Amino acid sequence: MNVHASALAEAHLPDEQTTAFAREAIEDLSQHPKRLSPKYFYDATGSELFEAITRLPEYYPTRTELSILRERSDEIAAIIPEHAALVEFGAGATTKVRLLLKHCRFAAYVPVDISGDFLHSQANGLRRDFPALDIHPVTADFTTPFTLPAPVTDMPKVGFFPGSTIGNFEPHEAQAFLKSAREILGRGAQMIIGVDLEKDERVLYDAYNDAAGVTARFNLNVLVRINRELGGNFDLSAFTHRAIYNRERHRIEMHLISRKSQTVRMLGTSFAFRPGETIHTENSYKYSLERFAGLALGAGWRVRETWTDAAKMFSVHALEVAE
Repeated sequence: MNVHASALAEAHLPDEQTTAFAREAIEDLSQHPKRLSPKYFYDATGSELFEAITRLPEYYPTRTELSILRERSDEIAAIIPEHAALVEFGAGATTKVRLLLKHCRFAAYVPVDISGDFLHSQANGLRRDFPALDIHPVTADFTTPFTLPAPVTDMPKVGFFPGSTIGNFEPHEAQAFLKSAREILGRGAQMIIGVDLEKDERVLYDAYNDAAGVTARFNLNVLVRINRELGGNFDLSAFTHRAIYNRERHRIEMHLISRKSQTVRMLGTSFAFRPGETIHTENSYKYSLERFAGLALGAGWRVRETWTDAAKMFSVHALEVAE
C-alpha cells in the first residue's frame, strides 16, 4: 500500500464523496504542476460565492445567457417535446432553469449536482413554485455515469447544461462528457447547452479578476474545503488568486499562487511549495460556433439551432442526437 492509499485507509472518512475528494486532491497536488479539480469548488459556500460572481458587473456570461433564454424562449419551447423530463447536469441556482420550466411543458425535472445540501434546498424552492412538476434531485458527480430516477425512464429526455460549464473541461473531456450525457439521456434525446464565445481579452480578464475580489474568494474556497473536510492546514493568506488568458489554447486559466516557500499537510501527506508555484484550479475554454459544433458532432450530437446575443458574447445551442 503506497503512502497515499495508507493515508486514506487510516482516515476513516465519513462518506464516499469525501473519500473521492481526498483521493483526487492527494493525487492532483502530487502532480507537477499541481492542480485541483474545479468540481470541488462547489460546496454550499462555493455555490453561494459563484452565485455572487454571476451578479458582478464584470461577469457577463450569466446575464447574457439569461437574456438569450428569455428572448428565445418561444423558439426553444417549440422544439422540445411536451411532457419530457428535463435533466440538468450540475444544477446550481434555479434562475435559468425556471425560464425553461415556465415556457416548456416538462413533466419532470431531474437536477443533478455534487453538492447535495444546496441541491435539495433549491429543489424544495422549485416544488413550491411548480407544484405540478415532478422533481427528482440526484446527488452525483455529473461528470461520471449515474442512473436516472425510475419515474422518468420512459419519458423523452432533454439535457440542460447552462453557464458554459462545458468550457471547464479540456476539449477531450468535454467530448467525453457529451458522449456520457448522450448515453444517460438515451435515444432521441435533446440538449440545451450554453457556450461562451471568443472575445476581447480585456473583457475576459476583467470577468475573472473582479474588483470586489469575489472570484478570488471562490478560488480560495477549495482550500477551505480541504482544511475542513480533509484535515488540511492550508494558510489562505499564503496563497493568492490569479486568472490569465491563454491565447494559444483559447482559455482562461485560474491559479492559486504560493506567496512563499511552505509545506502543507493533508491526511498524512506533505506537499511542498516554492514561492510563486501554482495550483491550477480551473480552465474556462472559449469557443467559436464552428469549433463547438465540431466538438459536439464528435460526441454524437448535431447542432439543431444556435442562438447568440447581438454582440456575439455568448451562445445557446439546441443539440439533438445524431442517429
